[in-house]
Amino acid sequence: MKNFNYLQYINKAWDNEIIGYVSLIHEFKGKQESFTMKNPVKLKKLVEIAKIQSTEASNKIEGIVTTNSRVKQICENRTMPKTRDEKEILGYRDVLNIIHESFQYIPIKSSYILQFHKDLFKYSEKSIGGKFKNTQNYISETREDGSSFIRFQPLKPFETPEAIDRLCEEFNIALSKSEVDPLILIPIFILDFLCIHPFNDGNGRMSRLLTLLLLYKAGYEVGKYISIEKEIELTKDFYYDALQTSSIGWHNDTNNPTSFIKYMLGIILKAYRDFEERVQIASENKLSATKQVQNALNTFFGRFQKKDVVERCPNLSETTIERTLKQFVEKNYITKLGDRKNTFYIRNNED
Repeated sequence: MKNFNYLQYINKAWDNEIIGYVSLIHEFKGKQESFTMKNPVKLKKLVEIAKIQSTEASNKIEGIVTTNSRVKQICENRTMPKTRDEKEILGYRDVLNIIHESFQYIPIKSSYILQFHKDLFKYSEKSIGGKFKNTQNYISETREDGSSFIRFQPLKPFETPEAIDRLCEEFNIALSKSEVDPLILIPIFILDFLCIHPFNDGNGRMSRLLTLLLLYKAGYEVGKYISIEKEIELTKDFYYDALQTSSIGWHNDTNNPTSFIKYMLGIILKAYRDFEERVQIASENKLSATKQVQNALNTFFGRFQKKDVVERCPNLSETTIERTLKQFVEKNYITKLGDRKNTFYIRNNED
């Protein structure tokens, strides 16, 4: 059985890259309260946007999709799900809301992980919600020629309940001793969870929900305002590469979690930098809509869409942003390309 002794990392000497990530994220955590106190009404819009993006992106990674407008309507409780995918999207939204609203009251225990999984599938026809896997699962990969092979074999079903219990217990022990930084412990916990792969379905989505929960409980609340799931979805090839590298030798305790730690810390740092940028833009309440949109446009390189501007200008309505973008197109500041849902823009003043 895998050994989940997180206290072994107390005297671990991490490389300069990891130390640098941890130091910078600590600095952003120190500024977090000042960020959230600026224009709380406008930051509420950032929370709404992040919830929609998180729900869409985390499910999209697993091939669970619907249209952008449907995801938004589901997240805003303005429609009921029509398809199997939409039912699972709605379940993710519900669990995400629970974490946002009650994270401080949720312990890291096997029973709560099972309850999250049950809620994830509560609208689904599948009868697997809230139950550990009953058949052996495999993590496979597809070659360029289309053939597939088994990349990793998770724990057997009969080993899973005890493994999750021990995973939670050892994590809580290490966290309580405050001798290993939570920013190190959290990625290792998620890596171990994914290597156990405790469920017949929903392991990836559960891992991302648990990532948010653990970060919130450790005081890193950036995921409320910037979608960490979206950051992962945009870099999922690197995510899978880091996971693969860090899982080699996992069963006999010889694996090295460094790659996955670096990947996750990079994602968290990117989220904090985006948060700071959007707080600054949201604080520009005395500026005209035109100037706010222009400042947002100046942060883009390459193509961008209207929804990207909406993220950066949460205090402006979509109608105002659309009208302002049209004005910038007429002034030749930006160029509009594509059509309808595929519409995007590029800045004309890029070098």
